[in-house]
Amino acid sequence: MEAWQYLGTTQAENERDPHAVAALKRCLQLHPGNLTALMALAACYTNECMQTHALQTLVEWVKQHPKYHSLVPEGTESTRSVSSFMSRELHDKVKNYLFGAIKMSAGDIDPDVQCAMGVLFNLSGEYDKAVDCFRTALQVTPKDALLWNRLGATLANSHRSEEAVDAYRNALSISPGFIRCRFNLGIACFNLHAYREAVEHYLQALNMQKQGKGPKGENSIMSDNIWSTLRGTIALTGRTDLFNECETRDLEALNRAFNITT
Repeated sequence: MEAWQYLGTTQAENERDPHAVAALKRCLQLHPGNLTALMALAACYTNECMQTHALQTLVEWVKQHPKYHSLVPEGTESTRSVSSFMSRELHDKVKNYLFGAIKMSAGDIDPDVQCAMGVLFNLSGEYDKAVDCFRTALQVTPKDALLWNRLGATLANSHRSEEAVDAYRNALSISPGFIRCRFNLGIACFNLHAYREAVEHYLQALNMQKQGKGPKGENSIMSDNIWSTLRGTIALTGRTDLFNECETRDLEALNRAFNITT
């Protein structure tokens, strides 16, 4: 069970959400009460724009929590909707559960509840509220790289890229091999028109992916998303001479062109 959880969270950190979802769902088949897997799965669904699935997973997180489970009425079924679009009714229901959890904490900050609230407000596009939730959680767990990355992504979504860069750098200072965060930092640099810096972060993310191994020791697959983003950003640096290297995915040649050491 723990192996599936670790595989799922690692795949999510490696910018491979579909693989993460599969592993986390397998973990939850074996242990439905794994709160870490449930929170990670809700975040993955959010990243994949599967809003209803994310909300249903947050309901299950509250339902399985040993302290807060009483907030979910008995008989509430964890039905799975075929639609990915968010239901305002379900969103409000989850919000009420989580507000109830905050009240039960009696003034103490539960970073997990604040993280769940942050995911919830991201789903509804209430980014300022989500930022407040993640920052509140970080008051208790300042060394949590995942939380710093989620804060950064939320700041980026609300067009606060300079603040996002600081959050991503905090995450990477704690977890230098955090590939998703490295890629996110590149995107933030891109939004600030720092295209060369963005390329350097994308290349570092790809180098880390290339050096990784799969669960059976096989070579890791590099992200199509990072490669396509890299190609478009290289065009903005004026290095059109490198298009062939992008098309052939010649990472070594691109490393040399941008002075990236591995």
